[in-house]
Amino acid sequence: MINTFDRFIFMRMTVITGFVTGLLIFIFIIIDFSENSGEFTDRGASMAEIWYDYYLNYIPEMIRLVSPVAVFAACLWLTGQMANNLEIIALRAAGVSLYRLMAPYFIFAVLMAGLVSYLDGYVVPPSNAVRAEFEQRYIMNRTERLDRNRIFRQESPNRLIQVNYYDIREQTGYRVSFYTFDNDKLVETLEAGRMAWDNEKLAWELVNGTIKTFGDHGYHKETFDRRDTTLNLFPRDFGRTSSDVFQLTYPEIQNYLESIERSGAGGIAMPMVQFYGKLSYPFSIIIVTIIGVSIASVRRHGGRGVHIAAGLVISFLYLALMKLVEPFGYSGVMDPRYAALLPHALFLVVALVLMFSSRK
Repeated sequence: MINTFDRFIFMRMTVITGFVTGLLIFIFIIIDFSENSGEFTDRGASMAEIWYDYYLNYIPEMIRLVSPVAVFAACLWLTGQMANNLEIIALRAAGVSLYRLMAPYFIFAVLMAGLVSYLDGYVVPPSNAVRAEFEQRYIMNRTERLDRNRIFRQESPNRLIQVNYYDIREQTGYRVSFYTFDNDKLVETLEAGRMAWDNEKLAWELVNGTIKTFGDHGYHKETFDRRDTTLNLFPRDFGRTSSDVFQLTYPEIQNYLESIERSGAGGIAMPMVQFYGKLSYPFSIIIVTIIGVSIASVRRHGGRGVHIAAGLVISFLYLALMKLVEPFGYSGVMDPRYAALLPHALFLVVALVLMFSSRK
């Protein structure tokens, strides 16, 4: 009987979660299209680009975002329905505890968390990159640039680079200056009118440059029209945005954070909070599952309306806490790891308290 019951719970959770996810995605697309259709038309976006480059690539991100809410809603709906039909009371009378009842829910939540983690790490990033390019081209006022003018980077321990303006779409920097030091003494400067990334050579091309090499008796000046150079810096190091982490896979994020530290760009707290947030986000599915089953397993006056209201309040508080804590991590007031993990830790405590205090 229990095995049949487990399969029933698992299948019903799958169906309801899929339905809620699809419904939320559909509602989002309708609202977003109604808000941005004017800009799409004004800026010349074709319907194929809108649906294939934008919305189709938005779906993986939306699945990631709404999965905890969808699983939570499925828990509340299914468990509340069973409680109202006295099925949970019958199971308890047969000796099935709340912990055993929660087993198929927990297995489903773990599998969903693993799926979301995989999507977030390897499927969502390339989709987000395509979508971000579309937004920069066709949606006005959607800029997430962190660096634009007077960008300073440390290419090596003895070499600094200044880029007066960087075009992220063209991967080109303008009015670039290199400063090379030896024991805090300036030994060489290089100034170029333009620095462009060559995707075939995987190197930077300097255009219209002047090199000055300093010695004890003055300096030697050399000019050039074009010159290829290999740097320990890449286009993403100059054109950082607040959404870079969400466009990179897990291994790429590690390299990205290392490159920020190496280049001395600063502002590493934000991508670190985002990275740890990505890693911990799937655990919210497990946490809300425990909360949902604990709340809905008890029959209450008001039926499903009470469960839905409780679900909305908890979802809002959970999301609000994540958004309230993140700025403390961005500013350095709180360790980025703690800023990302604190909301989940607090709601895990809430989930365990609800579970242990529920009637077994």
